[in-house]
Amino acid sequence: MKFTTFLAAAACVVALPAVAQDNADWPASITIGTGSQGGTYFGYGSGFGAMISEELGVNAGVEITGGPVQNVTLVETGEHQLGFVTLGPADEARRGESPLMPGTPHENVRALFPMYQTPLQAAVLASSDIESFQDLQGKRVGVGPAGGTSATYWSRFFENAEGYENVKLSFAGGSDTAGQLKDGLIDAFVYAAGLPTGAYAQLAVENDVRFLSMDAETLATMKEIVPAMADFTIPADTYDDQPDPLQTVSLWNFAIAHKDMPESLAYEITALAMENHDRMMTNHAAARETLPENVVKNTVVPFHPGAVRWFEENGFDVPTVD
Repeated sequence: MKFTTFLAAAACVVALPAVAQDNADWPASITIGTGSQGGTYFGYGSGFGAMISEELGVNAGVEITGGPVQNVTLVETGEHQLGFVTLGPADEARRGESPLMPGTPHENVRALFPMYQTPLQAAVLASSDIESFQDLQGKRVGVGPAGGTSATYWSRFFENAEGYENVKLSFAGGSDTAGQLKDGLIDAFVYAAGLPTGAYAQLAVENDVRFLSMDAETLATMKEIVPAMADFTIPADTYDDQPDPLQTVSLWNFAIAHKDMPESLAYEITALAMENHDRMMTNHAAARETLPENVVKNTVVPFHPGAVRWFEENGFDVPTVD
């Protein structure tokens, strides 16, 4: 009887989840670098942070940041333990081309799991005379917070594409930029965030809005200036006042961590995101693309060993990144 009881107890110990067995070296809390309020990162991260706190017992705080360019550096330096990035800024930082730490290759950053695609988007008030990207010449254009994906790549476009020499750029968070457009302080609001983007959704509910679709010339120019971009279609009716699909470009987003994050914690965070799709969708609709098969979309940031273990245990090949 005693032996049977011992076996049952031993079986219970073996059956305990990894989170209960191997968390002695876990931090009591972590900080997640997201983006500005009104952007997808903030909503996505707030929900995921709550999941980490509830399910893993690690207090996960969400911090508003300038977006991917800042997030990758905050994780590199260890100031943040977890962050969200688009692969363009992450790749550039890995090669030592971060505007925040120029000349310093970011070698401590590791990928955890795929999030979703970030399309470039553009909107004006319906009363505006702006009907195409070419009409932005000489206009005041809000591009999102300085250091974010939006400001980084829209600024690069306007600085390098022909015909936009006199565009005047404005930098602010997504919600603030939408408010500036509504108040007439800027003429156009261009952004980069997962769908649907909260700042655009609210703007379109409260105002008559025109969303701009990229023509073939604009698409080709953007992909020439930023080779990491890929063609993307924003489905019709993603927002009010948007009855037709919009042609644009996008970048993939991944969650990243510092290489010194305990392997078991990186494993559990990856498992939490990959095994709870319905819950992730309640955090933000963009999480519909937070699927394990999309792990192949990252070929520029090395994966954390804990993340690699989860994907391989579940039958997914992880790209090898030098």
